Amino acid sequence: MSQISYIIVNIGQQRLFGVDQNGNKFIDYPVSTSKFGVGNQNGSFKTPLGEHSIAQKIGDGCEINEVFVGRQSLGVLNDLINAKKELPDDIITSRIMWLQGEELGVNKGKEIDSYSRYIYIHGTAEENKIGQPASHGCVRMRNKDVIELFNLVDKGCKVLIQQ
Repeated sequence: MSQISYIIVNIGQQRLFGVDQNGNKFIDYPVSTSKFGVGNQNGSFKTPLGEHSIAQKIGDGCEINEVFVGRQSLGVLNDLINAKKELPDDIITSRIMWLQGEELGVNKGKEIDSYSRYIYIHGTAEENKIGQPASHGCVRMRNKDVIELFNLVDKGCKVLIQQ
């Protein structure tokens, strides 16, 4: 059973809050949302607003700094760098919580679908940018924080992304 009833992502504050069943914010993490601002349009690289839920949880049991491409593990970041492996520009690490929009016409359906846009809460190789907008639409977290959050939420947990 999770301890978090729902999540609030506050874009203006660049914070993610875990809320318990009594409505109390009891967890507070710094995050990084899109450097392109807010928006729900496919291809915009913006962070979508509105009500979401965690559709899939990926990476349970993986090591900290494990790199994911196409939601598949490639190995630990330092090992990949040392082996001179080619890595994407926006490196996804440690854990993935894949978000699904819950508001038809806002973040669900056709050209505005958060799930089809691959909007995640995930770890990042750019922890130095946490606390400022720097992502390509996702909600980035420090690796230690995203692992902790991953373990406190269930699939289906509600996520409200607001300005």
